[in-house]
Amino acid sequence: MSSVMNFIYERCTFIFDPLHHFWEHEKMHRKISLLLVLLFLGSLFTIELNRHGILPDQLASLVPRNHFFAIQTAFTVVLILEVISLIFTLPCSFSRSVGKQFEILTLILIRNAFKELSYLPEPIVFYGHEKAIYRILSDGFGALVIFALLGLYYLIQSSQEEEKGKPEDLFSFVAAKKGIALILLGIFIYMGIKTIFQSIAGIETQDFFHGFYTVLIITDILLVLVAQCFQPSYYAVFRNSGYALSTLIIRLALAAPAYFNVLLGIAAALFAIGLTIISDKLFTKQVWRHSHTC
Repeated sequence: MSSVMNFIYERCTFIFDPLHHFWEHEKMHRKISLLLVLLFLGSLFTIELNRHGILPDQLASLVPRNHFFAIQTAFTVVLILEVISLIFTLPCSFSRSVGKQFEILTLILIRNAFKELSYLPEPIVFYGHEKAIYRILSDGFGALVIFALLGLYYLIQSSQEEEKGKPEDLFSFVAAKKGIALILLGIFIYMGIKTIFQSIAGIETQDFFHGFYTVLIITDILLVLVAQCFQPSYYAVFRNSGYALSTLIIRLALAAPAYFNVLLGIAAALFAIGLTIISDKLFTKQVWRHSHTC
């Protein structure tokens, strides 16, 4: 049985590592950045053509007439890229993975703020659109506060212990997380393709990122259970479960209406920071060793 598991772990590592290297390569990021700029300019150009009635009727019905939709499209692609980076971050520590999810939350709030612009006329008029402007302020400042809390979260993470154990157990643990990340990447691609086809067919769908965050919650719970196989101590189980709970609060924030989404996002960040500080300052090696002595 162990030989079979070792073979699976090696295959997962063999597939994951080249994909991770390919995605994180500097040249890849430059090409993606260039394509993102071209996408934004192309969206603006297509919208302008539609505003002048140049596009065919079939295509015109699919293309918006508000230039601010181009901003929303660009930020949607940025979010997709960040989610892929999150998937490749899963084999890292729980704390790093959670930090990446807070990064995505701030970008979603920024995208929501720009999304509100698409409901405003061109040129922008304040009167009659106060609610949209209030939501822009809420999402914008909410993203800023969570961004600041994320900086604090990363700052205090520097003193956290990294995953330790026997070299063979550590390799198996990381390889298992790489296998889960590969499965999650497949689900992400499937959900993305399904959403695209449904949008083209005119079928109403829920926000892709909201749906995928539900999958992330299930994945986080799975990672907690897998981690327990290699790190069965109460400290590790509670800490990992706590980080999974913070991602659940993030999911609630995405489903919440305006204003409450920001409050839940801030609560999730404060919870993660509190968990990190308590586990680092109170549960030191000496205290933890003392709690296990008779």
